[in-house]
Amino acid sequence: MKIKNLFPILTLAVLLACNTAQKAQSPSPNPQIPASTDKQITNSPIPTPFVTWDKKMVDLGKVKKGEKRTLFFELTNTSGQEILIDIVDACECTKVDFPRGPIAAGSKGHFDVVFDSSEKEAPETIGINIVFRETDAAGNPRIETVEYKFDIEK
Repeated sequence: MKIKNLFPILTLAVLLACNTAQKAQSPSPNPQIPASTDKQITNSPIPTPFVTWDKKMVDLGKVKKGEKRTLFFELTNTSGQEILIDIVDACECTKVDFPRGPIAAGSKGHFDVVFDSSEKEAPETIGINIVFRETDAAGNPRIETVEYKFDIEK
């Protein structure tokens, strides 16, 4: 037999071997759906958020340079346990008064924010980072961010 005649036969053999191996690895006709097993698949519950916010963004609109604006954010402790805020970090233009003591499960925490536009020249979005004493399951700090934005009116 000539080599030219063997090529189609070898190609067919390789394709059949690959197809057989693929079927052995994925017995389900749809690879995105696992093949049924003796174990029943159960949906795991969607985890409850650590905290929920009344809003995560406030748009102050046009602010005159040098003007101070007051705004607030409110969180609800949905963690199921008492929580405590360790650090609140924001731009120097932003002063935040936040709950210093524990926030009980189901209770609310109020964040009073004062923005001073004296040093601002252009529109900006300011983030306020809230670091909680509690950690996630992997031991990482829980950090939430709320924001406000403004446009400077000159």
